[in-house]
Amino acid sequence: MRCSINFITLDSPAGSRPVTIRTYQPGDERTQAVLFNGAAFALPGFKPATEDDVRRRTRARGFDPTSRFYAVENDMAVGYCVLEPDQGRLGYPWCRKGYEAVAAALYAAAVRSARDRGVRSLFTAYRRDWDGVLGFFADRGFHKARDMVNYAADPVDLPTIASRGGNPVRRLTRADIPALAAMGRGVVRVSDAELEQHVFNSPHFPAEAFWVVEGGGGPVAVGVGLDNPNWPDVKKVDPLAPCFRLGAFGAEGLNAKRVNGLFSYVVTKPEHALPAGLALLAEVSQELTEGSVTSLAAQCPTDAPHLVGFYTRYFKEQGRFPVMELTL
Repeated sequence: MRCSINFITLDSPAGSRPVTIRTYQPGDERTQAVLFNGAAFALPGFKPATEDDVRRRTRARGFDPTSRFYAVENDMAVGYCVLEPDQGRLGYPWCRKGYEAVAAALYAAAVRSARDRGVRSLFTAYRRDWDGVLGFFADRGFHKARDMVNYAADPVDLPTIASRGGNPVRRLTRADIPALAAMGRGVVRVSDAELEQHVFNSPHFPAEAFWVVEGGGGPVAVGVGLDNPNWPDVKKVDPLAPCFRLGAFGAEGLNAKRVNGLFSYVVTKPEHALPAGLALLAEVSQELTEGSVTSLAAQCPTDAPHLVGFYTRYFKEQGRFPVMELTL
């Protein structure tokens, strides 16, 4: 399958034929892996891509071949850039050595495609020590919106909670979705309908993984705890990698990394963060450690300081990565 877009012409480094920007076609998987590995191998924390890695993404449900852009010169692909329009995520244009000039055309093609699709804002996320990559986006108007902070905790280090202050903890129901959506404002970045689908129709975890702290006038907080022995332990993943953690509030609708023992929560008011968080942590950690979990994981955006304060108090920060945004 192939979808063409308007040609963009640049002076090539070798002074040869103009550069053509085209979209994905079958067989680009190997090319894309080679281009990334050749361009990124010297960066800190580099993890090589394989043809199979790329193929899994191109065969995933909902894959859009018109959102991947390849720069071709003299019948050779010399760079690529990936747009994920449903998420609003834009990738860095990785280019073969000596052909870095085509990055501008790849970026322009991806941004134009986003605008044509009605995407109102874009974001990108890379390791904090990839200065050249982050600088590329900063030079084009992206600003740092937040850091995503990754945490881990040993269950034996968590506080023993004898009392939850009388607030009952129960399982989440569909009737709680409006309250969850309201308390997640500023953290949760999907619509209410999408949030309900995320909770009750996820192929990765059951709705029973979500808990509610009840207050006098309704739900005070909602938390989630995920237990899957097939997922990696949090201490075995790269905490600086720009990976959103599956199940963490704020990662809905995004490509996310599965980590066993994930705990996350949101609250109605900042003043509820400590007592409600402790109540949920007690309930969730007990259930998880009775299963396959030996370490708890968490992830939280820095623009939710009341939540960051809780995790900083009871978890250990592993690392963080910046999220940069651009309004179109």
